[in-house]
Amino acid sequence: MTLTDSEVEYIEGILGRKMNELEEGMLDVMFSEHCSYKSSRPILGTFPTEGENIILGPGDDAGLVSVTDKYALAVGMESHNHPSAIEPYGGAGTGIGGILRDIISMGAMPIALLDSLRFGPLEDEKSRYLFEHVVKGISDYGNRVGVPTVAGEIEFDESFRTNPLVNVMCVGLVEKDKIVRGQAPYVGDVFFLMGGTTGRDGIHGVTFASEELTSDSETEDRPAVQVADPFTKKRVLEASLEILEEIDVSGVKDLGGGGLTCCISELVDESDNAAFVDLRSIPLRETGMTPYEIMLSESQERMVFVLNPKDVEKAKEICDKHEIVSAVIGEVREGNNMIISDEGDEIANLPTILLADPPSLNRPLEEIPEDLEPVVVEHPPVKESLLKLLSSPNIASKSWVYKQYDHEVQVRTVVKPGDDAAVLRIDDTTAIALTTDSNTIHTKLSPFDGAAGCVAEAIRNVVSMGATPYAVVDCLNFGNPEKPDILWQFKRAIEGMSLVAEKFEAPVISGNVSFYNETEGIKINPTPAVGVIGVENIENIRTMDFKDEGDKILLIGETFDELTGSEYHRTIHDIEKGVAPRIRIDDEVANAKTVLNLLDEDCDKNISAIHDVSAGGLAIALSEMVMSSGIGCDVELTSDELDENQLLYSESHGRYLMTVKADAADDILSKIDVPVTVIGEVKGNVLKINENEFTIDELKDSYYGVIEKYMA
Repeated sequence: MTLTDSEVEYIEGILGRKMNELEEGMLDVMFSEHCSYKSSRPILGTFPTEGENIILGPGDDAGLVSVTDKYALAVGMESHNHPSAIEPYGGAGTGIGGILRDIISMGAMPIALLDSLRFGPLEDEKSRYLFEHVVKGISDYGNRVGVPTVAGEIEFDESFRTNPLVNVMCVGLVEKDKIVRGQAPYVGDVFFLMGGTTGRDGIHGVTFASEELTSDSETEDRPAVQVADPFTKKRVLEASLEILEEIDVSGVKDLGGGGLTCCISELVDESDNAAFVDLRSIPLRETGMTPYEIMLSESQERMVFVLNPKDVEKAKEICDKHEIVSAVIGEVREGNNMIISDEGDEIANLPTILLADPPSLNRPLEEIPEDLEPVVVEHPPVKESLLKLLSSPNIASKSWVYKQYDHEVQVRTVVKPGDDAAVLRIDDTTAIALTTDSNTIHTKLSPFDGAAGCVAEAIRNVVSMGATPYAVVDCLNFGNPEKPDILWQFKRAIEGMSLVAEKFEAPVISGNVSFYNETEGIKINPTPAVGVIGVENIENIRTMDFKDEGDKILLIGETFDELTGSEYHRTIHDIEKGVAPRIRIDDEVANAKTVLNLLDEDCDKNISAIHDVSAGGLAIALSEMVMSSGIGCDVELTSDELDENQLLYSESHGRYLMTVKADAADDILSKIDVPVTVIGEVKGNVLKINENEFTIDELKDSYYGVIEKYMA
């Protein structure tokens, strides 16, 4: 049990009596960090959550953003970290299943999955095992339910050796007049449970997620991991969408963390009503299950619809057609309590607000001073450092991963994995750009600027594809919030993210907090994984690959002396010290708006390629443009203040590489009122930066096949 003595005292003070075993278990899961957000809620309130295109911000199973007059996107992001550390294949699969149900719960058809993954070094056998089976779990589950995995990002670092992170983002498409919510507004409606049956798997999954891992977790906590079932999920998805199409449902919610306890209490609390649940009407997978097990089980692939009794028969017919189990398990009543009945006997009676809205905590904070000491290194020759950097698993091609994913099912994918963001078609004129990003070293060194940079980088990725950022979702992965320095990291990260989201008018509409990512004192680098949704005219889509020899290469934005915290420092010098690159928010916004305005005016398609500059700096960004096109370039980088390595590998924010037709360069430059430099030309079959030359084959030999060699 995770209830503290003070929480027990608080609960029993409200009840005026002792809890029984079932009530104690129900409140235990609902007071867990995973369900209650008791440590993070006071801080999360600083996020901007409303905006011109936002239909629904945080609070339901997913956020909603308007993308056309007809359509909205339902967007959510979830973590499944602890389960994936114990059972990587099943943990990753159930993570996919959970976020898919969240999207379905809004009435939306899932159209895209993205992931954000963290593992220990690939030299470590256990890390390779976790990596292989998490990717296979994501691949098998997504492919079998027919939802494309279109983008993602992966990092390998020592801090994730015992705490892998598996974060998944899902996007669904819904007509605006068919949106549904997680609510139970009408007394007399019934709770219609459908999908998988209830078993003993996943009991105390949320309390397991709200504690640190230990060396015994792999054996002791395995029963807390749910069992994935993608074949049932496919039927549940189809049946759910048919119910939503055929029946005017009052509300719907999936059964995720906290099982029936969480789902039913949140449905009625949202509408200030009461709930009655008949325990013996719940279809079970196993015999002899206790009320405690039934109400706390987190068995997968289950949904609850709130229906008018007259619609039950129709809903049952739909479920029968799809060969899935269904049952009426209770009803919406007047009042404000959740009552559980077992063969006519009342075995639990709890206020819904106590279950669905536990009190938050104001935990102490302790600042971690930045390390301002200069970091001095001996730079190897650029010819050596660039090829080595391209061979870092954090930079090298991730095709080993995305080749396992079906990213073209549903035939919406316009730009496939491997570019700055995925692009999906919505209708004949509108597309969406989707990405996930995080920089954990930056966030560790400077939580404010590092986390702000995570949002800024994700925004640059969609801007590079020609899209205007509309909304942000997140998955906030941190250590133990009971430690004041960890919670200070979290608070500063939220402040940095809020600044960028607000200035770009891209509110945070949904998200997830994952605390306790520690194992016996070893904590992860703080990881605010960020997803961004951008919307664009299909004519504005651009990709990173060079198109034509003779095109001029423009660098928009400025490079600063910001090598500390870079991938260059980590890979070449094995250093994670110093401060992160600073967010210069006014410049960041101005540079992005410049790119988007230029695209809006580019009727003749004089702008041929765009790529943002991020991990690995300009040298890596140029290498990627060369390799993706098979065309070389000749670039000259000079500065009175910076040396060559700083120019090449600094990870300063706010920068874009853009190629333009030579005869249009002067006209385009005349329209740019932010820092811009013509740094070179697309030409030949080598990457030439100053006096350093690399053949395309040299680049590709370093960049491709790196992960494949580890996983062979």
